[in-house]
Amino acid sequence: MPLYEYRCLDCGRLTSLLVRTYQPPESPLCARCGSTRLRRNITRVAVLRSEESRMDDFADPGMFGDVDENDPRSVARWARRMSQEMGEDVGDDFKEMVDQLEAGEMPEGMPGDTEEGDL
Repeated sequence: MPLYEYRCLDCGRLTSLLVRTYQPPESPLCARCGSTRLRRNITRVAVLRSEESRMDDFADPGMFGDVDENDPRSVARWARRMSQEMGEDVGDDFKEMVDQLEAGEMPEGMPGDTEEGDL
C-alpha cells in the first residue's frame, strides 16, 4: 500500500496519506487547514533485499572504484557504507577503527601503519 506525501500550498504543512489502492487520492485535504491546494511530493521508497543480493554487490569491483587506499577518510567512508549494507552490528572495535580513519589516523595494526624508521 503506497504512502503519498503532499505539501499544502496554503499553510505549508506536510501531509502523509496511506492509500489502500495503487491509485493516488483524487482530492486529498490538508490535515491542518483543510485546503485542497496540495502538491504531491516525491518520497523515498524502501527496497528489501536478500542477504545473497547484498553479498553479490560486495563482489562487484565497482564497489571499490572511489576508494583511495592512501586516504584514511576514503577508507572510512567505504567501511561505514559496507557495515550499513550488512545490516548487522559490527562491534565497538570496528566502530572505533572507522572513527580513527575518519579523523585521518591510521589505526594500529593496519597495513601502512609503520614508523619511518621501520622501513
